[in-house]
Amino acid sequence: MGGGNSPSGQTKTVVVLGVAYGDVYVMPRFAVLPGHEYKSFIPYTNVFLDGENKKSNHIVLKTTVKAIRPNHITISEAFPELGIPCTDIAFDYAIYALGAHLPAPLDLWGKDPRDTLKPGNEKVWTYNGLKSEGMAWLQERQKVIEASPTVLVVGGGALGIRRFQRFLLSPTEFATDIKAVHPEKKVTLLHSRKQLLPRFDQAMHDEIRKTMELQDIELILGERLDLSTTDENQKVVNAQGQRIVRTEKGRELAADLLLLCTGQKPNTQMLEAMDPATINPTNGLAYVQRTMQVTTAPPVESLAADLEASVSVSETASSSKAVNAPYTYSNIFAVGDVADAFGAIPAGHTAYYQGIVAANNIVKLVTKPGEKLEEYTPGEPAIKVSLGLTKGVYQVEGNVGTKDDGVPDLHAGAIWSLFGIKVEKDEDMFP
Repeated sequence: MGGGNSPSGQTKTVVVLGVAYGDVYVMPRFAVLPGHEYKSFIPYTNVFLDGENKKSNHIVLKTTVKAIRPNHITISEAFPELGIPCTDIAFDYAIYALGAHLPAPLDLWGKDPRDTLKPGNEKVWTYNGLKSEGMAWLQERQKVIEASPTVLVVGGGALGIRRFQRFLLSPTEFATDIKAVHPEKKVTLLHSRKQLLPRFDQAMHDEIRKTMELQDIELILGERLDLSTTDENQKVVNAQGQRIVRTEKGRELAADLLLLCTGQKPNTQMLEAMDPATINPTNGLAYVQRTMQVTTAPPVESLAADLEASVSVSETASSSKAVNAPYTYSNIFAVGDVADAFGAIPAGHTAYYQGIVAANNIVKLVTKPGEKLEEYTPGEPAIKVSLGLTKGVYQVEGNVGTKDDGVPDLHAGAIWSLFGIKVEKDEDMFP
């Protein structure tokens, strides 16, 4: 939450909902590779410090946002010591950046990861956003993977291969990381389509497939998992204690550990509660203008189709099919994985550029009201996928290539500087 002065001298309040407490792109690898967990969670201690004065007119609240309304948010508790006496905080502008929630392999807010190997254990993993809790979660996930002789990874889009640096996350990376750290394990990747990473060039698929074959990872393409066979209440186990699941084509697969990496779901529930018309029902994303301001979808414009097909339309017919213009919440912006942003891929660099547009537009609305706002246009899809601990394949500006200069911790420390923390050695990232 930040404050600033407008030309009239009035203080303006901007709230930012979200902002991940952590270096999210490294978490899938650190759920497999021990010894680096502490690098995942970055403190906000220095993020808003103003130069050498070490002061800021911003406040970081560790709280839960319960609701958003056009001019205020509701949080889980008051902070009277910070000048917030109640749970409602009025705002002039808001940036909704709550992202998406990950499926079970990386759901810090879900059940204890040890439940994977303890059927019937309903203990809920205690996670309140603390670094120590997140580190413990990753360490337990490592133990679960280490204790599983066979692993089935489901998904071959941008999650089961794994997100690398500031690009995307994929199940293939998850599979190749597991095989690199535990080469003795039998790892299988199941993907419903014939091509891995279908939004990218065929050359990406070819390189990933070749590497997986060299790693002896079994790849099953063009078959979708029958999700009914993942129902815990109808679990089927073979004589070896392995979980049995089935594809929609009837193929049975057995594994000690099942990792569902079938995509993320946007956290747009609060926007939907504020105004259901702001959410695209087909994907759960928030409608936005190119300025990144939240808007509502117009109804089906059947009148326009009629006008194209007919020589004339009576005034009566026109009035009965009047098209309502969408309503824009000019003070609420949505960025990142929650935004239905004109085909932009859900990735870190996408959220970054959308955030820049939103921030610049808020500054313009405060300091230069009436001036034309910036507009966002997605760039070409870009991705870098790790294939084990050092090799990677990338697609940038239509060019596909490979590199073998990766490091086990994915250069996690490089991101810390963006939060105002200088990292020269691993110890600088210790708790």
